[in-house]
Amino acid sequence: MAILIDEETKVVVQGITGREGDFHTGLMLQYGTKIMAGVTPGKGGLKVHGVPVYDSIDEALEVNPEINASIIFVPARFASDAVYEAIESNLSPIVLITEHIPILDSIRFINYARLKGLKIVGPNCPGVISPGRCKLGVMPSRVFKRGEVGVVSRSGTLTYEIADSITKAGLGQSTCIGIGGDPVTGLDFIEVVNMFLEDEETKAIVIIGEIGGDMEERLASYLKRHGIEKPMAAYIAGKTAPPGKRMGHAGAIISMGLGGAESKVNALRDAGVEVAQIPSQIPRLLEKQIEK
Repeated sequence: MAILIDEETKVVVQGITGREGDFHTGLMLQYGTKIMAGVTPGKGGLKVHGVPVYDSIDEALEVNPEINASIIFVPARFASDAVYEAIESNLSPIVLITEHIPILDSIRFINYARLKGLKIVGPNCPGVISPGRCKLGVMPSRVFKRGEVGVVSRSGTLTYEIADSITKAGLGQSTCIGIGGDPVTGLDFIEVVNMFLEDEETKAIVIIGEIGGDMEERLASYLKRHGIEKPMAAYIAGKTAPPGKRMGHAGAIISMGLGGAESKVNALRDAGVEVAQIPSQIPRLLEKQIEK
């Protein structure tokens, strides 16, 4: 099994004719992802890497009713409309790569998707990969290998670095999900960890957090209440960031004593999660628990 995506995922790429959409459609196709259609209003009738382009998802679904997931490369000012179009078509997951979407817009379409029982990954994320099965995102596929470790991350680059170390350790990954670096995301750590706990193929879980917000602290509180059922390791980025200063993106800000690396590390350790000092320690922490 895998979570969110697998060999049977049939994809529509929204914004396929743009530079990013075109480029990553080619890479996803090379990986084996089943991309059935692309959508760009006004560009219907074109083809991108052999994929037919339609003016709307409705038109794409008329020809390809099996489509069940979307990835969005639409520029920020039009991205909300693209998300609502995917929601109205009951697609899930909806992987939203776009960054710089206003937070209030994200809150609105994420809540709407939740009401309809649909899952949004992102915004401002690298996407999802189930190694050897399907890639719905922009991650470099060469660092991933099919295995038993589920990875959930707020950081794009660290996802790749830590996945690479897991691969080199011979463990591999079941599914890797970049939930996004914005303050508001479609999926959070608790939701993804629960998916991994229910997934028979996932034998261990890696959490990659960073400064800003309280998502990691909320996960720690949840784990403390419910217990840890599978080997788990974490890494928190941003230990040297000065309080009150934005670091990199919208989610990485420390304020009012919350969101700091130390707070997150302490909360996770208090819940019983092994926390690495440096990313390369992650495989060793997992192996130590798996051997017990």
